[in-house]
Amino acid sequence: MVWQFSWLLLAATVQAASLSLQSPRFTISTPDATQLRSDTLSLTEKPEPLTLGPTDTLKLTFQITESDEGKGVQPHQTFLRFYDKASGEEGIQPVRVTPGGKAKFELNMVRPPASIPPTTHNPLEVSLILGSFVHAPAQYDLFDLYLPASQTPAEHPDEASFHVLPAIKHTFRPEQKSPPQFVSAVFAATVLSPWLVLIGLWSKIGVKVPNLFSLSIIPFTALLGAFEVLLVWYWVDLKLGQVLLYGGILAIPTVFAGKQALYATGEWRAGRK
Repeated sequence: MVWQFSWLLLAATVQAASLSLQSPRFTISTPDATQLRSDTLSLTEKPEPLTLGPTDTLKLTFQITESDEGKGVQPHQTFLRFYDKASGEEGIQPVRVTPGGKAKFELNMVRPPASIPPTTHNPLEVSLILGSFVHAPAQYDLFDLYLPASQTPAEHPDEASFHVLPAIKHTFRPEQKSPPQFVSAVFAATVLSPWLVLIGLWSKIGVKVPNLFSLSIIPFTALLGAFEVLLVWYWVDLKLGQVLLYGGILAIPTVFAGKQALYATGEWRAGRK
């Protein structure tokens, strides 16, 4: 019960603690330290817009305190936000704050920080953002600021690579024309002519294979025919891996069938002797 009460008391303390801004003041000066404008900022109403020239300097000072005790504190995060309402561009600039809550920021237009967004003829809305782990966050709208228009940045060498490129148009070669049917027939006859000569010579010599269809020879002959069918199938549809697989399977019975055929042939020749 005591533990829960302690947490409630801490939460109430944190809720009660808030940050406030004391003595906010701005000064616009030229390079020779001549003050063009200097005034105290009101947290309830914006002043007339501030305008900086190409060589002017804006100095902003303030102190951050606790609203209850008026003691200077150092928030965990302090930022100035420069926002262009017309373009939606914004820049965030961190501000250094001392442990006593005092802060000072200078904007020199000779060397403006990179956090300043691109500027045109529209003013930048400048606000202060405070963040803390032990205090409620706070934001104060300070003033509107006119800055010299930004120069057009130099084009990056790779700028063209980040734009839409022309569509790639592929040019395909025309389909290869088939030769005339007569030429194809001549070459086909040339390829088949050795077989015709071979068959003609066999018919004159009279090749005799008396035991070709015996039970000892026909398995080997059938397996050799299966290899020929496999090669034709490979040419038509199969892939190399499939041919090697099926060929390896056929090779096992072919070895035994061939051994049996050779043994039977030797027996027949021995009998004729």
